[in-house]
Amino acid sequence: MKPADLTLAALFAHPDDETFLAGGFLCLLAQKGVRVIVVSATKGEAGLTGTVYPPDYRVHELQCACQVLGLLPPIILGFPDGHLQESDKNLLVQEISSIVQRINPQILLSFGPDGLSGHPDHIIIGQTASEIFENDSEIDLLYQVAIPASVAQNLGMQQIRTVKDSEISLAIDVTSVLDLKMEAIKCHASQITASPILSQSEDQQRQFLGYEYFVQAATRFPKTNMIHSLLKENSI
Repeated sequence: MKPADLTLAALFAHPDDETFLAGGFLCLLAQKGVRVIVVSATKGEAGLTGTVYPPDYRVHELQCACQVLGLLPPIILGFPDGHLQESDKNLLVQEISSIVQRINPQILLSFGPDGLSGHPDHIIIGQTASEIFENDSEIDLLYQVAIPASVAQNLGMQQIRTVKDSEISLAIDVTSVLDLKMEAIKCHASQITASPILSQSEDQQRQFLGYEYFVQAATRFPKTNMIHSLLKENSI
């Protein structure tokens, strides 16, 4: 299978989830020729303050970030930001499943069971991704974004839900595209002051944003280990 034959669908809850947590990984894959499409369940409207920004501002931020990272245009749904757990779960799964079937990816990327930060929206979208994987035999691999316990400890990040270092399946050095990742982060201008890592030193930012980690939550066929081959030179 050639890289151009691979498609990855990144299923997240809000605009900016994709860039902060997996922007380098997605960018590197896109540079290798993989089709990468971000699906956001919400428009991120709860993350806008007062009347400073128009209602769909974060939609444009996500479009900007995907363009900078070299990804395909994102697909953005209108489920209520901050209230995904109150939405019709069947409808959420149905709508995202329909999109996934249209995209026809071999690989899904989303949150793990704890949503990384414990955010209810993250947890719900992670559960949705797992359910879609289970029900769609055409999808070969499910990755979940993760932070190893040792990384969080070294950086003093107590608010992050970590996984044991031994549970990490894929650790990627994304410093070669960190400039692009930082440019994509700047696209999410409305969220800059809300991100604790951006108030840290340049060295701490590089330690956190320059390396990305993933758990291989489920797999059907070994052929998708091509991801490891594609990013072998970036693997830690």
